[in-house]
Amino acid sequence: MSTLATTVDGLKLPNPFIIGSGPPGTNLSVNNRAFREGRGAVIAKTVSLDASKVVNVSPRYAKLLATSGEVIGWENIELISDRPFKIWEDEFKRCKDAQPPGALIASVMEEYNKDAWIELIQRCEAVGVDAFELNFSCPHGLPERKMGAAMGQDPDILEEVCGWVASATKLPVWAKMTPNITHIEEPGRAALRGGATGLSAINTIRSVTSVNLDTLRPDPCVEGYTTPGGYSSKAVKPIALRMVMELATMTRNEFPGRSLSGLGGIESGEDAAQFILLGADTVQVCTGVMKFGYECVKPMQDQLLAFMEKHKFATLADFKGKSLDYFTTHADLVRRQTERKAAQKAAAAAPSKAVKSDAEWTGDDFIKQSDALSKG
Repeated sequence: MSTLATTVDGLKLPNPFIIGSGPPGTNLSVNNRAFREGRGAVIAKTVSLDASKVVNVSPRYAKLLATSGEVIGWENIELISDRPFKIWEDEFKRCKDAQPPGALIASVMEEYNKDAWIELIQRCEAVGVDAFELNFSCPHGLPERKMGAAMGQDPDILEEVCGWVASATKLPVWAKMTPNITHIEEPGRAALRGGATGLSAINTIRSVTSVNLDTLRPDPCVEGYTTPGGYSSKAVKPIALRMVMELATMTRNEFPGRSLSGLGGIESGEDAAQFILLGADTVQVCTGVMKFGYECVKPMQDQLLAFMEKHKFATLADFKGKSLDYFTTHADLVRRQTERKAAQKAAAAAPSKAVKSDAEWTGDDFIKQSDALSKG
């Protein structure tokens, strides 16, 4: 019997499906709803010490539609939580006091200030959160304060900040990686060197989704203007899979035992299976919840279990990273294909060594003919 239960960095989770930080985790009410619907963990919307500087606008979403009308891309220019941190402290405590079945993870973001990071971490820990995800990856909003991706794109700063956090808590710490970089292994490596327990990948991709051909204004349009936002939904899944593969390969070789949480376009149990096959321990869903509702986790669980039972995998660990070994260089692909074609050509040209009737037996070749027949 297959099970979705897993333990990651000491966190005992009923399943690997996690609410990704964003609107689906924006307050106590929706976080409790996510636990009721069966999420293994909830990562609340990103918090900082001073929410007074966070001012959201509307509209702040833009969607890319397939010809069928299906939403395949989703852009947002939404900022981190605009709710005072004191409210979050109270809600974190109330959530944990209710003893949810999964882990409550605080997503945190601060400026390049050691005291601020340490205060934020210690205050969250004091009210009972189970782990942290460090938001080094939001691609829009507050870059002038060197927050989000502006910090996550600098490996030296990333390593330093992870060191600050690691010195302030013994709880698991996941560094959330930005995809807005050429080689994601570099900041990932820096975060783990600094003391992060694991990585999360990927956050949204910096984007401009569309331009209205009637008004000539880009979307989402706020007072006639916009700013590049973060792109998510199923259109980003191929990019997310590639980056998860790169990080998983790097951690397996250089930081064995560190965890990896995969996200980016996950909308089904089959999607989740692909991320786990490429090295993820857990999978996060954010935009999928905004598209399909909190209850989407139930069919995802059923689909992932069906995949496991089909392949006779009892646990997630049985197939975690199982597909990583099938990646190689282009030069190696050429070599492998050349060798196969040469072998096929040689086999086709070689005369058959096996006799097909009693009349073909010869005394000179008797031993070779017998061997050929024994090999089938």
